[in-house]
Amino acid sequence: MGSFEKNICLVKQYFYIFTSILLLTSCTDMKPTISAPVAQKKDSVLMIHNHKRVDPYFWMRLSDEQKTAETKDEQTQQVLNYLEAENKFTKEQLQHTEVLQKTLFDEMVGRIQKDDASVPYFKNNYWYYTRYEEGKEYPIYCRKEESLDADEQIMLDVNQLAENESYYAVRGLFVSPNNKLLAFAEDNVSRRIYTIRFKDLETGEILPDKIENTQGDGAWANDNRTFFYTSKNKVSLLSEKVWRHQLGKSNDDLVYQEKDASYYIGVYRSKSGDYIMIYNSSTTSSDYHILSTDQADGDFKQFASREKGHEYSIDHFKDKFYILSNRNAPNFQLFETSIDQTDEANWQLLIEQKQNRLLEDIEVFENHLVIKERGEASVFIKVIDQTTSKMHTVEFDDEAYVAYLGQNPEFNTPILRLGYMSMTTPYTIYDYDMVSRQKTLKKRTKVVGGHEPSDYESKRIFIEARDGEQVPVSIVYKKGFEQNGKAPLLLYAYGSYGSSTDPGFSSTRLSLLDRGFVWAIAHIRGGQEMGRRWYEDGKMFNKMNTFNDFIDVASSLIDQKYTSANHLYAMGGSAGGLLMGAVANMAPELFHGIIAAVPFVDVVSTMLDETIPLTTNEFEEWGNPKKEDSYFYMYAYSPYDQVKRQAYPHMLVTTGFFDSQVQYWEPAKWVAKLRDLKIDQNLLLL
Repeated sequence: MGSFEKNICLVKQYFYIFTSILLLTSCTDMKPTISAPVAQKKDSVLMIHNHKRVDPYFWMRLSDEQKTAETKDEQTQQVLNYLEAENKFTKEQLQHTEVLQKTLFDEMVGRIQKDDASVPYFKNNYWYYTRYEEGKEYPIYCRKEESLDADEQIMLDVNQLAENESYYAVRGLFVSPNNKLLAFAEDNVSRRIYTIRFKDLETGEILPDKIENTQGDGAWANDNRTFFYTSKNKVSLLSEKVWRHQLGKSNDDLVYQEKDASYYIGVYRSKSGDYIMIYNSSTTSSDYHILSTDQADGDFKQFASREKGHEYSIDHFKDKFYILSNRNAPNFQLFETSIDQTDEANWQLLIEQKQNRLLEDIEVFENHLVIKERGEASVFIKVIDQTTSKMHTVEFDDEAYVAYLGQNPEFNTPILRLGYMSMTTPYTIYDYDMVSRQKTLKKRTKVVGGHEPSDYESKRIFIEARDGEQVPVSIVYKKGFEQNGKAPLLLYAYGSYGSSTDPGFSSTRLSLLDRGFVWAIAHIRGGQEMGRRWYEDGKMFNKMNTFNDFIDVASSLIDQKYTSANHLYAMGGSAGGLLMGAVANMAPELFHGIIAAVPFVDVVSTMLDETIPLTTNEFEEWGNPKKEDSYFYMYAYSPYDQVKRQAYPHMLVTTGFFDSQVQYWEPAKWVAKLRDLKIDQNLLLL
């Protein structure tokens, strides 16, 4: 997706959520005016480790075949009837907010530039960019040969491809080395199962080649006829095989199969263009296989021996590889080795790990090496001169910000493309001269209607958790905010997979800030904001730290009078939805409302079922409940299993029927169980 398409998707998600939040801020004693749906109970007894669970809503799970069948069987129809009843209930409960909904939607969309375009980047003799046209929702992918003054060539107009589709997304545009062919991946279901198509960029013809059931990634060999791609297991949706496709041929060659279901795999072309790379990645281990792009029919070679607990990534440069590795270094170190001796015994250490800084990424240039570090809840970009070994840090002004390594496809340049934003400053692209150390502003995302960063204030505070850890919290509000406990505050967090929640900008968020809201991000354990240790302290048998951190931050924000329990709202999605479910069970009295977006809440049942997408890959994140100690630890926090007869805050829960990451039945079952057991009259909307 491009920026406009992504922004429209965010608007569609957030205006509904914001409507619900703003509704709750003005109504302290809300009672449903009509009866909520009551899901039928059909007890299923689930037994493992001599422990019995009774699940009255297990029947809500449908297979993919049931969901897509033209004729619905009795079970499918019952599920659809229940989901439709929930949608109807939600719509009726929010019917009197339709004017507010339209106001929010119009102002959010109104801030998005309708005819936006990306900053061009240069690769293999062409300038590439993406643009949008007013009145059209999808991106137009373009390029110009040699000069930005050259005639525009439209490679792909997604608006035309999506014309007759209720859902359509394009991923992964791969141009052949001779610049004449384009491979792209399309999904018209919203299940992240992509079909790869090919286009002749000289004639505009879509070629007959069509590869279904793919991950959407790929890489061209230098013969401009061979394309490598990854296919998925049709049941679990795991990426498991890499294939070699030759244009015009109907039978593809299997070149690699991953037999360990705890690994994701994929294939890509190195920045240098000299290698096809197959990556294999579990939660705690990595593995790579490489093939020269000149050897389209060759066999892949394993880069180094796979070992449990060893994570690494590789970049090729001339006659050597750079390797980021956590070998005896949780925060990662940088190594190099020759292209002929890639086994780990030959790696030479270049940069040692730091105690509290995660070495997260690198970018390789002819004369410079750029590294990205993360620590103290901040990002640091450092530039090393390859000839003098001198290093300097790129300077930024904001207290809470995020910086990215942008599109940098060229080796022989002193210019580093950077992305930057803060909670008050929109996404900004700089070209940074690594010699003169000067930043040149290339683009700042325009907020239509005007946005003045100085009208808002952001800050970083640290809150002490119950075990003494200092949890970073990023906060933004409109100037004029009074810290007297009367302001509404939305507290957001994720806290899993080592995914750090960066303090970035959102134009949709302005709709809350301008109405007096405070927005806060709790950088809880489970992410990597404070280095790798922060992640390790929030996973597996340390997972309770994630929930405790969020509760302690919420409690402290109330104590410090940023808000009060009558004005505090919590929000998280997916694994962050698990967080919402856990804190709703553990500390419901702290929150006036909770928003759980596609929440992963039926943890034990999902992790016991290896046919569900993501399950086997994530045993090292959550644990394998087939092991007794993991089972009982997970059971103790699993939101669905721990719903109890108590009062809960107002809650909005969202899901998607075809969502491949969190299956719809998890939030649907959770809502049904909450309706059955909660003793309050607060709103519960699905």
